[in-house]
Amino acid sequence: MKENIITESIIEQAALDWFKELKYSILNGPDIAPGELLAERSSYSDVILDGRLRSALRKINPNIPDEAIDDAYRKLTRAIHESPLLYENNRRFHRILTDGVDVEYKDDTGRIVGDKVWLLDFDNPDSNDWLVVNQFTVIEGQSNRRPDVVIFINGLPLCGICGLQALMCRACTRCILISP
Repeated sequence: MKENIITESIIEQAALDWFKELKYSILNGPDIAPGELLAERSSYSDVILDGRLRSALRKINPNIPDEAIDDAYRKLTRAIHESPLLYENNRRFHRILTDGVDVEYKDDTGRIVGDKVWLLDFDNPDSNDWLVVNQFTVIEGQSNRRPDVVIFINGLPLCGICGLQALMCRACTRCILISP
């Protein structure tokens, strides 16, 4: 009798296929790793895909000047590293994700204007950059983590999946988004 064995790679591939059916872009983590031709981050400690996030911020917020977009980016990255407590950083990130980032800038008349920079396009979800990356390595100090699948929206890692190693994946929870 032939034994059916479900491996981690089978689960990973099934997840990738499912996300592909949902119209996510699929990339292989080693292909976008630092130092590679298609690198999307400069260091293995980077968990935000900077270029994708900056591009999405400009697309979602077309009436906000570049300086205010850059300010929102700085506020976001500072906020997610503000506390040594992961749950506090995650709570702060969730608030920014749902409420936007407050910014100020000078309009054409020189008047200071307050506005919001949105990280996600809630009104038109198809405008967001939906990406799934497998084998996304994150190195923090002496810790090397590699979730099987990471789900990014607009360059922000919002979820990690660790296949058969789910019970052992507590280490991955730190590398998804909030990694100092």
